[in-house]
Amino acid sequence: MTKAEFIDALAKMGGTTKKQAGEVFQLVFGCIAEQLKSGEQVSVPGFGKFSVVKRAARTGINPRTKKKIKIKATKAPKFSAAKGLKEAVK
Repeated sequence: MTKAEFIDALAKMGGTTKKQAGEVFQLVFGCIAEQLKSGEQVSVPGFGKFSVVKRAARTGINPRTKKKIKIKATKAPKFSAAKGLKEAVK
């Protein structure tokens, strides 16, 4: 499902216009992104939890040249599905 398809479905389910659904989409995902940027986690009961994981610096290998390279430490978003969502997908 693409972003446009998601917004269309949201508009139909909510009985709103596509413009309003698009604004809600931007607000919800923008809020989640802002919380993750500030180091917070976002829990949605029955759906899941969004959090940030820290990946330590490590040594990797360039597959083309086979030389060792240093990979910097990074932060990455993570999503853990709640039991309710896992059950719904089964």
